[in-house]
Amino acid sequence: MNTLISFITLLLTMSLSSACNKAELSESNPPVETGDSSQSQIFLWPQGNMPATTSYQTVANSSNPDGADFRPNMVYFPAKEGVGIKGAVLICPGGAFQFRSDGEGAPVARALSELGYQSFVVNYRLRPYTQEEGALDLARAVRYVRQHADDFGIKPDNIVVAGFSAGGILCGEQVLNYRSLVNGSSLDNRYVPDDLDKVSADVKGIGHIYSFYGRLSVGSTDVELFNRSNLPPAFYCWGTNDGFAGQFTANANAVEQAGVSVTRHILQGWPHGYGSRGDWIPVFDRWLTGIFNN
Repeated sequence: MNTLISFITLLLTMSLSSACNKAELSESNPPVETGDSSQSQIFLWPQGNMPATTSYQTVANSSNPDGADFRPNMVYFPAKEGVGIKGAVLICPGGAFQFRSDGEGAPVARALSELGYQSFVVNYRLRPYTQEEGALDLARAVRYVRQHADDFGIKPDNIVVAGFSAGGILCGEQVLNYRSLVNGSSLDNRYVPDDLDKVSADVKGIGHIYSFYGRLSVGSTDVELFNRSNLPPAFYCWGTNDGFAGQFTANANAVEQAGVSVTRHILQGWPHGYGSRGDWIPVFDRWLTGIFNN
């Protein structure tokens, strides 16, 4: 995806300071809100029990920027204090599954938290891990947020996933194939399901920000697939100068043809990779508000 890479120059390092609160996934250790300027890192899988089809050695021998010992996690950006909490948005930055773009993670989460959303940047697995393994990371994140809905001050159903470019493709993979009670054992029979797997990974909506349902660089137009998949409402946003604009249009049209509620916001003259720039976040906010109030 050369068009994407040309607009993104930094790897997402997510270097958390010692002030960040690290929370393991467990009932006894829920996330803690510490104010609108703080963030908490939440690991998604217990040590030694992460479903995978890609071996440790394969990752160790690859150019994966995270390294073989990486633990998928999400970083929590609390809704601004004094602003009514509307719901939760889980954000997946793009980067062709080679990296996670700085401009598509924290800046977006901060903007949404200012508007009243409990926001999470999901640091999913990158290549050589597969799209399916990354989608399981996202599903796990959805389950965690739903399990701790009371802690976050949201209704359990008011969760939306949103992704940029490859991150949106990952969201689509999760919504299509790793929702409801589908867990890691569907991919890896060595995985031992736990209590969190009893929580649904369904979401109330999906945001495709210069993205689509499909595989890397190839959007799907399979109306029959979309029709039988009972997809949630979708928000699409892309720029007219994006080399993938035609594919975004075709994908959105196919999803809509399958009977799914689709909202489009087109940025005139914008290319791929604009991140939090442009006027799309207020429009997305209005869409989210309608979704969560429905």
